[in-house]
Amino acid sequence: MTASPHTVSDLMTHTAVAVGSRASYKDIVELMNEWKVSALPVLVGEGRVIGVVSEADLLPKEENRPTETSAPGDPPFADVTKADALYAEQLMSSPAVTVHADATIAEAARIMARRHVKRLPVVDGGGLLQGVVSRGDLLKVFLRSDQDIAAEARDVLGGIGAAADVDVRVSEGVVTLGGALSDRALVPLIARAVRAVEGVVDIRLDLRDREGQDDAREAGHAAGSGE
Repeated sequence: MTASPHTVSDLMTHTAVAVGSRASYKDIVELMNEWKVSALPVLVGEGRVIGVVSEADLLPKEENRPTETSAPGDPPFADVTKADALYAEQLMSSPAVTVHADATIAEAARIMARRHVKRLPVVDGGGLLQGVVSRGDLLKVFLRSDQDIAAEARDVLGGIGAAADVDVRVSEGVVTLGGALSDRALVPLIARAVRAVEGVVDIRLDLRDREGQDDAREAGHAAGSGE
């Protein structure tokens, strides 16, 4: 079985492209174009991250450019300070939104969603750059094979004594758990444990108790859906 990547360090790009605080506007644009990235960490000293400059930080210069329809006194379309900026330290968003290498993949995904960013510099305890993790990197967990997911799910269930005999089937990342279960009270625990396996897209529960009742199916599906 291929071990499931559980932390940012398993997925991040270790060779990160970054700029110094005095990098020029044009140099930043050229680096983004060359490396096909939408944002760059800004570093000082031995590699401490002090900010991030993104495409959004660069666009005000173009947005505020006069056009044929512009008139003197028209209000600016965007941040005038950034429109006039020449260097990374003037353009960057600071403090940088970062993540540590030992953070879980779920934690990194939540930071990106809450802060509306596509990439996160990965830093150590002293704020030094270790790498970069992107949305695309986080999505790599869903490239795991169905066989790997099933094997890990069986290992997880094996640690829950009464669930060791539950049948596990996986298709396109969707896990179906079937068979008999001696204690229906375990259904929420089982669903949560299997959902935590990296690469699981969804869970379907088709469990019954050992007395032949099958009404655990409905309760189990509700627990598996996280509702």
